Amino acid sequence: MSEPQQVDVVVVGLGVAGEEVAGRLSQAGLDVVGVERRLVGGECPYWGCVPSKMMIRAANALAEGRRIDGLAGTADIRPDWTPVARRIRDEATADWSDTAAVDRLTGKGVRVLHGTARLTGPGRVDVDGQEFTARRGVVLATGTVPVVPPIDGLAGTPYWTNKEAIEVTDLPESLVVLGGGAIGLELAQVFARFGVRVTIVEPSERLLSREEPESSALAARALGDDGVRLRLGSRAEWVEHRDDTFAVHLSQGGPESGQRLLVATGRRSDLGGLGIDTVGLDPAARHLPADERMRVADGLWAVGDVAGHGAFTHLAMYQADVAVRDILGQGGPAAEYRAVPRVTFTDPEIGAVGLTERQAREQGVNVAVAVTEVPESSRGWIHGPGNDGFIKLVADADRGVLVGATSAGPTGGEVLGALAVAVHGEVPLTSLRHMIYAYPTVHRAIQSAVQQLT
Repeated sequence: MSEPQQVDVVVVGLGVAGEEVAGRLSQAGLDVVGVERRLVGGECPYWGCVPSKMMIRAANALAEGRRIDGLAGTADIRPDWTPVARRIRDEATADWSDTAAVDRLTGKGVRVLHGTARLTGPGRVDVDGQEFTARRGVVLATGTVPVVPPIDGLAGTPYWTNKEAIEVTDLPESLVVLGGGAIGLELAQVFARFGVRVTIVEPSERLLSREEPESSALAARALGDDGVRLRLGSRAEWVEHRDDTFAVHLSQGGPESGQRLLVATGRRSDLGGLGIDTVGLDPAARHLPADERMRVADGLWAVGDVAGHGAFTHLAMYQADVAVRDILGQGGPAAEYRAVPRVTFTDPEIGAVGLTERQAREQGVNVAVAVTEVPESSRGWIHGPGNDGFIKLVADADRGVLVGATSAGPTGGEVLGALAVAVHGEVPLTSLRHMIYAYPTVHRAIQSAVQQLT
């Protein structure tokens, strides 16, 4: 066997976090090897954020067209999936090729390997028989994979995950979606707006169960308006697939059938093949226990979904920056997660940051809450059709600052930016009350909510 190759850093996984780490460390002058088992760039550009938002943009355009009647004339709306599929293939994913991403990294000096990497000890990595020893250390950025629940009859059927849903060129007549989280809701609404008969099956009593109850109610209302059937509080117990049709038998009520079945029941880390047991870590763990500098052990860092703080691209990029600064000895702020923003890109968008009301109460916060409805704001009234939404503020009454907030509405994700600054910066409620809010904007509804708290 040949001697291991000496490098400065090995980055395992080249999704958004790993790509950022590898590129920046190489540009800083380190000898970096990056390893990716699938496509360089990861889930986001090929099957996640980018193509799904193209789908959502197209579906929202249809919805806006249907709102023309009574607002600006009349319109004849005829959905066509062909340009959507073409745009995803040609513009977003280059037909699911990572050539441009590889070129981008190699242009920064990174040696990119397509293969399977496995730790063989501290600072040692095997990539399909090639051995590397990392002088500075190893960064694990291997992301997550879809959770496929052990439902009787599901294995071996042609069910969809988000990948198959994104790659679809011909829409089915009907679709059953397992899961009432963000991915399930976004894709369900898209397909419904293109004429697919959609049913969502969710074992919880509400959609978006980790968000505010108001968000759940808004999402249910919006999806219902688009014709989506909701089966809440009901669990899939067994699945049949016969004659190009799925039958999903539920714990309560009759079965649901659809030409396709989308499994959107969450994502999980897959640590089993990484060899982390060779550095004293548990391969059966749900995620890697990274500290505030993204260190897992001496000479080992974890960034992105695998670090267990949320499967968000923006969080992965944030953690990548923390790890890069730590590896280079640059100091700066450590990672902290009290103001993590998140957006469900349904129509209306549902954005949130920090703690929900329930989470704050469970942490012993002296909670004060205020809610303002977007249609009651001047901009919401002007907007008319499609203006459903609200602003909810969760405050620490003792300290006089926000600890959480939700912004839902036609621009919910954009309005969230102001609330994220307020939570992150612990801006006093008195300052929020007396600042100047542009008129007429949706974010002016924040002021109306703040006034209820001060």
